[in-house]
Amino acid sequence: MNFVNQLPEVWQEKWQTSGFNEPSAIQKKSFQPLSEGKNVRGISPTGTGKTLAYLLPLLLRTTAHSGSQLLILAPSQELAVQIGQVAQEWGNLLQLKTQTLIGGANVKRQIEKLKKKPEVLIGTPGRIIELIRAKKIKSHQLKTIVMDEADQLLQKTDLDLTRQILQSAPVDFQLAFYSATADRIESEVSELAEEVQTIDVSEEDQSAGTIHHYYIEVPFRKRKDFLQKMLHVPEFYGMVFFNQLSDLGAVEEKMIYDGLPILGLASDQNKQLRKLAVSQFSNKRVKMLLTTDVGARGLDFTEVAYIINADVPLDAVSYAHRAGRTGRMGAEGAVITFINDRTKRDFQRLMKAAAVSAKEIFLYGAEFHETRKETEAGHLKKEK
Repeated sequence: MNFVNQLPEVWQEKWQTSGFNEPSAIQKKSFQPLSEGKNVRGISPTGTGKTLAYLLPLLLRTTAHSGSQLLILAPSQELAVQIGQVAQEWGNLLQLKTQTLIGGANVKRQIEKLKKKPEVLIGTPGRIIELIRAKKIKSHQLKTIVMDEADQLLQKTDLDLTRQILQSAPVDFQLAFYSATADRIESEVSELAEEVQTIDVSEEDQSAGTIHHYYIEVPFRKRKDFLQKMLHVPEFYGMVFFNQLSDLGAVEEKMIYDGLPILGLASDQNKQLRKLAVSQFSNKRVKMLLTTDVGARGLDFTEVAYIINADVPLDAVSYAHRAGRTGRMGAEGAVITFINDRTKRDFQRLMKAAAVSAKEIFLYGAEFHETRKETEAGHLKKEK
């Protein structure tokens, strides 16, 4: 039976008014085990509705007016804010209060809002552990902890903070790990939770849409020029990824100086600038968002037609998450990677590791072509 028919009536109405049709595979298969309090590791391609896959059953397990029970961890401020918006939309219909807790925001205001005893908390590890240590979050009350983009939360800089948060929780609580690449953290998950049910719909879920993969030869010093030309491609709307903050900053500065409709989203920006970049790009007031892998995790922008890798990504995981910003929920998209003589072999190895086949394309005027000749037959037409 479709679980949507089992949802509260106000949720069924919201499901319909939101334009949703059939639930995605990860949503269908997550509902029952999460509803039953089981530990779950959810693996599904980007753009397949993972946020609602865990939110709907877990919000139903949350009791209004009973203090903080559900904690959702996210690796970036932007992702936490987006999850918070979705949780608030659905939670409000059940009289559940939600609060987003991220670094860079005013901690005193956050503490004041915590006095209202929100049932659902969404935040970044650093700010969450800070508030737990200050005894402002009553972690002993938590019933469920979710790790969104779990593989990132369990690696490198966030790992220690994540462990500290889990250690502060009750002895018996539910854990959920969700990511497009959570298949890579089986051992880490096993260390943190017992009897974890793995739900992997990577092969069967086709709701992510069709993504076409291309590469284009671009001299390193000509990247800004090529990006500028792409802005003239009809209906261009896309994200550009760099490996290094310094390269991002250099290109962004030149393009903004030239008055081009672009903005940058970087980890070294303050909260206000990052919020502005997300808002302006979401509302299509700029055509191009320049970022690093900070923008590749979980951020949900609708109708992003192009993903441009200004640098060859460092690994297959990075490539997968960048590519996942397009072709979301049935849409079509294109990923174009800039290569040069120095990075050509790196790109070939990356495509093999990612199990992706990419075609070479060329940019003439304001059109992409599959051949060096400017022929109508070679034109890469985008489906509307």
